[in-house]
Amino acid sequence: MSLPRRAATGMRTTRGDVARTMKALWVVAHPDPSSLNRHLHRFGAQVLRDEGWQVLESDLYAMQWDPVLREEGGDDVEAEQQKLRDADLVVLQFPLWWYGMPAIMKGWVDRVFERGFAYDVIDPATGRARKYGDGGLVGRRALTIVTAGDRPGSLGPRGISGDIEDVLWTTLHGTLWYTGMETLRPHLVTRARDVDESTIVEVERDLADRLRGVTDESPIPFLPLDERFYDHSIALCPDVAPDVSGNAAHRFAT
Repeated sequence: MSLPRRAATGMRTTRGDVARTMKALWVVAHPDPSSLNRHLHRFGAQVLRDEGWQVLESDLYAMQWDPVLREEGGDDVEAEQQKLRDADLVVLQFPLWWYGMPAIMKGWVDRVFERGFAYDVIDPATGRARKYGDGGLVGRRALTIVTAGDRPGSLGPRGISGDIEDVLWTTLHGTLWYTGMETLRPHLVTRARDVDESTIVEVERDLADRLRGVTDESPIPFLPLDERFYDHSIALCPDVAPDVSGNAAHRFAT
């Protein structure tokens, strides 16, 4: 299910060897303009621009985004959907609040990832909805950038909070992969409250390195929804990862 690797120069080669500028949509949710999150948003967007990308931005608090889904559609939703259509890379950046994204970003997903646009997109050949590795947003890569106040170990494989990829399972697998996007491992910044002038350079460097390689890194190897892997109840077939349970079972063995 992997897409061909793209050049990390912000230029994509298309049919006929005509290169075009790659586009990123950077969605950020933090209420404080002076926060570490907003600083890293500005810094990261500039790194991509320096690499030749065109960066579209949705600063949800600055936009006063309405997160409440009352009815589908609306001019604001259509504008965000057009940004998604144009994007090769989708960045979702947020602080980890109660082990998830802020309500304003969850509401952006609720309203923008509409039925028939991001999910419940029907495959005309089969009449089935395209999902889990396919869907309305196929052809894009997705990167989450997350800040947390806790120590690195707490969000690791044996941490009390759970590994960050498990904590964000509903976003990484249940939203991004579900709608067809290649999902990259989260970029996690821990001890966010302790970042100061003496440590910000390292945090910036780590983010810049990640962004410069964003087109080349391998995505999380989630299994696609396919009869080779899942039965008719959408549970794993008995011969797929027979000794593994939980979220880890839904990945190709590495």
